[in-house]
Amino acid sequence: QVQLVESGGGSAQAGGSLRLSCRVSGDTTSRYCMGWFRQAPGKEREGVAAIDSNGRPTYADSVKDRFTISQDNAKNTLYLQINSLKPEDTGIYYCAAATIIASPSLMLWHRSYPYWGQGTQVTVSS
Repeated sequence: QVQLVESGGGSAQAGGSLRLSCRVSGDTTSRYCMGWFRQAPGKEREGVAAIDSNGRPTYADSVKDRFTISQDNAKNTLYLQINSLKPEDTGIYYCAAATIIASPSLMLWHRSYPYWGQGTQVTVSS
């Protein structure tokens, strides 16, 4: 079993930066694929970034060149660096973990991930 806890959300102005963290606890000896998802008000949950067991990242086209996913295995922590914030980045951001994902094309599909954090709110004003 693994537990995920997000932090680092809050209010920011457009053009600014924010770094989200996801602390992993429980079974930290297993290998996981990790992902970041967000849900804007009135919208479906969408995958924005993911990283596989080899450290290879995947990004949604809408956030590429602004978002960076990374992990510090020594600290059992996943990060999402968000630069050049836009109002449309507003939403609840969730981290997620999976032991097996069948295809690279499914890395940003929420159904690929059985383990989820509680989410952290990001609000971007213009």
